[in-house]
Formats: sequence, structure tokens, C-alpha cells
Amino acid sequence: MLLHVIARGKIARSPEADLVARYEKRLTWPVKFTELPETGGRIPEPQTPFRTVLLDERGKDISSEKLAETLERWRDDGMRECRFVLGAADGHSEEERRDADLLLAFGKATWPHLLARAMLAEQLYRATTIIAGHPYHRSG
Repeated sequence: MLLHVIARGKIARSPEADLVARYEKRLTWPVKFTELPETGGRIPEPQTPFRTVLLDERGKDISSEKLAETLERWRDDGMRECRFVLGAADGHSEEERRDADLLLAFGKATWPHLLARAMLAEQLYRATTIIAGHPYHRSG
């Protein structure tokens, strides 16, 4: 299953970009990063069937294990793509929230957009290592 991160705004050269690149290189699952302008731009057509996860401050704060379990179930159910969408500064529309398969939050705090992208890359790496039984994740 392709893990597709779609983010508004450019990460450019930054410490956050270095973190994203570090986890992107470690991921053994297919992964793609798409950057869109703050407004407008066209989201590429998905590989179907697919699931959409919106990073949203009103979303569920789930554990790394639960994220791994969800990705594993979607993969095993035949999903070809899982899209992780990070919105612009004003977040997502009500319609986008309604259409998403999962609203995901990294706690109650508001995170800077570029840091949230780096945190997502790490969580995707962590989830795939949990699924593979790799010792990267230490639970409990």
C-alpha cells in the first residue's frame, strides 16, 4: 500500500525537511510526498481503492500501535493507497472532514505545520516497523 503524504505549503531546506527525509529513506513501504501551494493546486488522483486520513486538531489522538493496526487492516483489505493530508493554516473544510476515513490529531496541542509533517513521517515509519515486528518501537 502506498503511503501518500499530501501537504499544503513548501517545506524547502529546513531542519524539518531533514527529519522528513530521514524517515522517508527508512520506510520500506512505498511512500510519496506531494506538496501543494497554500491555496489551489490539484491533488493527484488516488490509486483506488484508497483511504484518506486528515491531520486535524479535532481528530482522534490514537496510539502508534492503533495507527499501525489501522494501516495493517487497510493494507490487508486491499487498499492501494492511504493518503495523509495536512491542510493549510486554516485547516480543513467541514466537507473534507466529513469525507475523510480518519481524522488524526497529535494530541491537544497545535503544532507548526512543518513539524507536524516531520512527526507524521516518523509515525508512519514507526507504524510500519510495528507491523513488521521490528524492535524500533518499544511499547509500555
